[in-house]
Amino acid sequence: MFDFVRIMKLATRFAAAMIAAIVVIVSPAQAGTGTVHLKIVKGGFIIGGGGGNGTLTYNGHSYRLQIGGVGIGTIGIAETSLYGTATNLHSPGDIVGTYATAGAGLAVGGGANVVTLQNEKGVVLRLQGTQVGFQATLGFGGMTISMH
Repeated sequence: MFDFVRIMKLATRFAAAMIAAIVVIVSPAQAGTGTVHLKIVKGGFIIGGGGGNGTLTYNGHSYRLQIGGVGIGTIGIAETSLYGTATNLHSPGDIVGTYATAGAGLAVGGGANVVTLQNEKGVVLRLQGTQVGFQATLGFGGMTISMH
């Protein structure tokens, strides 16, 4: 004879396991946060350029970064050291991309920098640090981050 209670318990367990499997498959991956350290040297007269390097630390691993960029409306030369966070990372490679900037600034001798940037993948960099040198900026520019 059939044990109706036992069959219902098994069916309930099976249904719960199927629902849990579907939730795992359908749920988007949780975005993570990493720490970023960048060192950038910029210079130019009207049209400027810059480059540098840095690291991303994400899930206990460090990844080397290469920085490149171009700006319009830049006069002078300066070295900037920045540190902060990279949010909305699904993998370390998400940090790769182009980050646009716009605004005005002046640094003579040194000063503090705070900047928030976002790339096309939705990764947000919140950075702060110091700048040494002379640089006047009135315009826009961008930087590109690649991984080594």
